[in-house]
Amino acid sequence: MPAYAGAQKEEPLSNSVRAMMQRSISDSAAPRLAAASPEEGEAWLQAMSKRLQKRIPDMRMREEFLQTVHYEATRAGLDPQLVLALIHVESAFNKYAVSSAGARGYMQVMPFWVKAIGASDHNLFHMRLNLRYGCTILRHYLDIEKGDLFRALGRYNGSLGKPEYPNLVLNAWRKSWAYQAPAVTAAALN
Repeated sequence: MPAYAGAQKEEPLSNSVRAMMQRSISDSAAPRLAAASPEEGEAWLQAMSKRLQKRIPDMRMREEFLQTVHYEATRAGLDPQLVLALIHVESAFNKYAVSSAGARGYMQVMPFWVKAIGASDHNLFHMRLNLRYGCTILRHYLDIEKGDLFRALGRYNGSLGKPEYPNLVLNAWRKSWAYQAPAVTAAALN
């Protein structure tokens, strides 16, 4: 499956936005599941791991990927399942995907972002960096669009105002990556 990244445009960033995004990219905390409880985190990890098994067969790599997605999405204030749906559409979970526009990695990050908010040694094929950039950028676009996910997804893909890309991501989210935490029973609480 080819990478889906569109013609995302480099836009000037205010100094305060650039500084906030640079701080977000430079954070070096170790990825971990940011779930309400260890049990809830493990249930999410198992459910998502089953769904991703065909695309990332190696269990260790798959779990590391999912833990990192969960951590980076949560720290950016995003739903981890939304991020999985975006990756599904953008790169089909291909770490080394490159679009015709030059976007790279799982989340199809355009190289101009490294210059704008990163460091010259940042490799967009590095899993954690790619996920960190992608989540930070999507959060930025959600903020610009005052929480309008449809418009933020259009910005992320460089197709603002066109419904195809946001609909692809939202459909992938609904059909493949929606997650309902298992109900806690009284027996489990005792």
